[in-house]
Amino acid sequence: MIPKLYNRIRKAGRCLTGLSVMAWLLVSCSYIPESERLIPVLPASVNRNVLIEDFTGQRCMNCPTASDIIEGLVREYGEETVVPVAIHSGPLGFVTNERFKGLKTVTGDEYFARWESDHQPVGMIDRKGLTDYPVWGAKVYEELQKPSTVDIAVSAHVTDSGLDVAADVTSLDGEVNGRLQLWVVEDSVTAFQMMPDGTRKDDYVHRHVFRAAVNGTWGEDISVRKGETVSRRHEGFILDDEWNKGRMYVVAFVYDESGVLQVVRKNLSH
Repeated sequence: MIPKLYNRIRKAGRCLTGLSVMAWLLVSCSYIPESERLIPVLPASVNRNVLIEDFTGQRCMNCPTASDIIEGLVREYGEETVVPVAIHSGPLGFVTNERFKGLKTVTGDEYFARWESDHQPVGMIDRKGLTDYPVWGAKVYEELQKPSTVDIAVSAHVTDSGLDVAADVTSLDGEVNGRLQLWVVEDSVTAFQMMPDGTRKDDYVHRHVFRAAVNGTWGEDISVRKGETVSRRHEGFILDDEWNKGRMYVVAFVYDESGVLQVVRKNLSH
């Protein structure tokens, strides 16, 4: 029966995919000349992801509670969908000294100063303004309901000369004029943390720790027309020897004045 169907299809000048033989009796498609078959199309569907920037500090007693809120959101939606970054900074951040490991960075302080917060913990959901952790769940849900206008594909490879990062940005809806930001993040860093009960926990495990910006504090300009893809490459970024490369990943996001348009994370490959 199937060979007969193929003969009938060819005679009728119809096109058929390998899995649609039986469906041909119900649905068929017109013949497309070979010269017209390689027409580029946009991705059929791109999931919306959400960036959480958590301005935290090792001397901040309420910051572990904010971290717990974040981990709950990651469990609920998945680590590819909710992308948190813990930016150790501000007056409650801590710099390494002879006794204790610190996670505060100069770049993190620049971000903290830019958003002019007067307390910690505090954060931003897709850069829609500073908010406190009790409303982060609602803000994340709100952002997830929005369509994604940008697709980002990232590769991150560790070589003998450093970290090579490539990002391909595709516009899905209109022209994009914003900035591409590439961050290096390390997960599960053990260092002291002040706890809500006022005690110090020396073996606290810090999640999603911001380490460095690959392409500058504020990223780089990027302009992409609808349906087009723009690529950016950065090679030989030096990773600190004390960082655990096996627990590191790159966070890439595109943002403009309205906030973050899309964010993705990519583990380092060796």
